[in-house]
Amino acid sequence: MDENLLSDLVAAALKAGADAAEAAGAERRALSISVRLGELEEVEREESRDIGLRVFVGRRQATVSGSDVSAEARAKLVERAVAMARLAPEDPYAGLADPGRLARGPHPDLDLYDPSEPTPQELEARARTAEAAARAIDGVTNSDGASASWSAGVWRLVTSGGFVGDHRASGFSIGASAIAADAAGMENGHDWRSVRWQSDLPAPDAIGAEAGRRAVGRLGARKIASTTAPVIFENRLAASLISPLIGAISGPAIARGVSFLKDRLGQQVFARGVTLTDDPHRRRGLGSSPFDDEGVANERRNLIDDGVLTTWLLNSSAARQLGLQSTGHASRGLAGPPGVAPTNLTLQPGETDRAGLMKDAGRGLLITSMFGPSLNSNTGDWSVGCSGFWFEDGEIAYPVSEITVAGNLIDIYGRLVPGSDLEIRGASNAPSILVDALAIAGR
Repeated sequence: MDENLLSDLVAAALKAGADAAEAAGAERRALSISVRLGELEEVEREESRDIGLRVFVGRRQATVSGSDVSAEARAKLVERAVAMARLAPEDPYAGLADPGRLARGPHPDLDLYDPSEPTPQELEARARTAEAAARAIDGVTNSDGASASWSAGVWRLVTSGGFVGDHRASGFSIGASAIAADAAGMENGHDWRSVRWQSDLPAPDAIGAEAGRRAVGRLGARKIASTTAPVIFENRLAASLISPLIGAISGPAIARGVSFLKDRLGQQVFARGVTLTDDPHRRRGLGSSPFDDEGVANERRNLIDDGVLTTWLLNSSAARQLGLQSTGHASRGLAGPPGVAPTNLTLQPGETDRAGLMKDAGRGLLITSMFGPSLNSNTGDWSVGCSGFWFEDGEIAYPVSEITVAGNLIDIYGRLVPGSDLEIRGASNAPSILVDALAIAGR
């Protein structure tokens, strides 16, 4: 989908009566292959080409999208969008991004696109290798399968405010899930990795073997009595403890007054020494982009700097409502106005590895799986179902399951200690995190 098509769409919207307009286009190709018990289970192929149009009539706005890019379909898209905008309620904060905040080219090359395209046979071989390695682990009795996938796509944005830009990205992934069983029951384990460049993928057998080991390590899981104890969140899932923070500092939540951090800007929220970074320009990052989804310039920021909350996450609308400037965190699909989202979020590591955190804590809970989180966005009261391992004298004692941990996030954030074992595995990453005391609900 070329830039001219989107420019024509914007021009047609203005001619039809819109005061301002932006057109976005997305193209995507993807292939995913999964196997189970040594047999090919599913092949999914995707090829899509979609456009979205957002128009403004005064302070009224409307967004429409479609996959038919013919001249006739585009004309109907424009007609429908302008008609909808005229009927929409007024929004005093609606509008395109301020021209002074737009990203100016040339946009940085973030190395997000690997032109190599694996064949279906290569993806199937990776999936088979991963599953075979999982099933080869002693104690693994069954498989939930393995998969390998590839994707490539491009996003383009053209606005009547003068912005034109695009970025292309690719993705490669491998995942495996294994089941282990003994006389006491069954447990599962999984491992996965997603990267921008094919050469950055771990070996498929390493992924599979880790899935198998994690399943076997869960055998014999016990229920424990309710208690209060130190809790360590494993680095693979520790970013989930930080994710409620992102909702709490999003501009729309602050503007609505529904955030447990609404009065904490510029204040100490974490302990001194704790830094949380958002970096849209990380090379090969899974959350990277050279500009945000309104065309606003983005940049690396410390959202938490030495424990202090430094900023809200703002798109143009939320910034206007709060009397501030966009921070370059607009995020949108092709349908609907922009929301906000971080890019590459990283809790910076501390000085102690996970074993050291366990030794410092002495006894407590190591969480390796979380599910069903619950959050009161106004107070920060939070709980989550989890499983993992109980440790004594700094050493793993036995696996545990069917437990819930709970606390208030303002209190938790103020006391958490980051470990040193940071691994970049996705768009949100954190090292293992120790919280010195949390309520644990068991049997």
